[in-house]
Amino acid sequence: MIETDLCVIGGGSGGLSIAAGAVQMGARVVLIEAGEMGGDCLNYGCVPSKALIAAGEQAYRMGRGGAGIGGGMPVVDFGAVKDHVAGAIAAIAPHDSQARFEGLGCRVIRARARFIGRDRVQAGDQVIHARRFVIATGSRPAVPDVPGLAAVPYLTNETIFALRERPEHLIILGGGPVGLELAQAHRRLGCRVTVLARSQALAGEDPELAALALAALRSEGVEVLEGALVTGVSGSVVVSLDDGRQIAGSHLLVATGRKANVDGLGLEVAGVAFTAKGITVGPNLRTTNRRIFAVGDVAGGPQYTHVAGAHAATILKQTLFPLPARFAPRAIPRVTYIDPELAHIGLTEAEARARHGDSIEVIRLTFAQNDRAVTMGETHGLLKLIARKGRPLGVSIFGPQAGEQIALWAILLQQNLKLSALTGTILPYPTLSELSKRAAGAYFSPRLFQNDRIKRVVRLVQRWWP
Repeated sequence: MIETDLCVIGGGSGGLSIAAGAVQMGARVVLIEAGEMGGDCLNYGCVPSKALIAAGEQAYRMGRGGAGIGGGMPVVDFGAVKDHVAGAIAAIAPHDSQARFEGLGCRVIRARARFIGRDRVQAGDQVIHARRFVIATGSRPAVPDVPGLAAVPYLTNETIFALRERPEHLIILGGGPVGLELAQAHRRLGCRVTVLARSQALAGEDPELAALALAALRSEGVEVLEGALVTGVSGSVVVSLDDGRQIAGSHLLVATGRKANVDGLGLEVAGVAFTAKGITVGPNLRTTNRRIFAVGDVAGGPQYTHVAGAHAATILKQTLFPLPARFAPRAIPRVTYIDPELAHIGLTEAEARARHGDSIEVIRLTFAQNDRAVTMGETHGLLKLIARKGRPLGVSIFGPQAGEQIALWAILLQQNLKLSALTGTILPYPTLSELSKRAAGAYFSPRLFQNDRIKRVVRLVQRWWP
């Protein structure tokens, strides 16, 4: 029996942030992880995918050339690319390692955890009794029930990064961010790629910007089929669609969403309610057992690493101090790391109109209106600002470094600042971020420069002011 103050189940982004914070503030912490330390983000998600995307971008830039520099067919060593991916993981892994957390003072147990009571967990041959528990077990790829799929050696994000031979023709089930990011990366590395989206690709994004993103992908040779209902998979990799078409490929990637890791945790024994979407939590991330909290993907909310990390502060206030806390951000940013990138925060135009009607204003600026984008030769893109009463409601950006640019808007929306906070800020020139400031300024321009009353006042002042 191990007695502790806090037991964290899961060594991914959320669990590690909580464990590190709690132990460094004096709490006794037990951290349980059955798989790889660092969780999905480090080993199968954010880190390897962005490393692969970086390799694909390098190949694309070399092949395209530009600015007076000739391009040429790049030589792609697919195995070496995967070494680059593995190297990125290895470079970051020590920060999430068992050794580091034991050095901080955590007791780390590498075993599967299962509740055997409302305040007890079994992990291997250890029983942990804790004052508080945090479930941070994350999620895994959701595999659709497609006839014949189980008999085909399909890939998921957990297995594709170990593939060292370049796929001749990669078929991807799923038109969301993961599927499209990996589609473009593999296309740029010399693969033929077909994406099968059950409905619309990038369905959760603003349709105007999603259309621009899909057009960019198609222009590079990524075949994106929307409304493609898969009825079966057979042979090596032959995908049948409901309209009678059959698409043959060399490899199949399933990227049709995520499923919360709740199986085998003994949640019923612990009195923790859950559904297929994840564990049921309140705004304070507490479950139906007051001793137990849930964070990250398993908590059933937005499945982003930055959300899991942000959950940590909410948990630490409640588990280390008798302080109330709620996870209630005004807005959460998201980025699809295709090239150009697609980023969004807040309400889309459709959501804003449904909530506020015609009182909203929509401002659109292209990247051709930004001097830095012109010098880079990267003018394909759009910034779309939704505003009301001098405040931003939502922003979508499709363009170079959109993920970096959305940070400005994340600050404004989270702090509930007015657009004047951005227009009154001096930004360096020339930078891509100036496009955001220009969009904020475009909100005020007609109020200042097309206002007859202001013009009359100015003329009067100029006439009589000595």
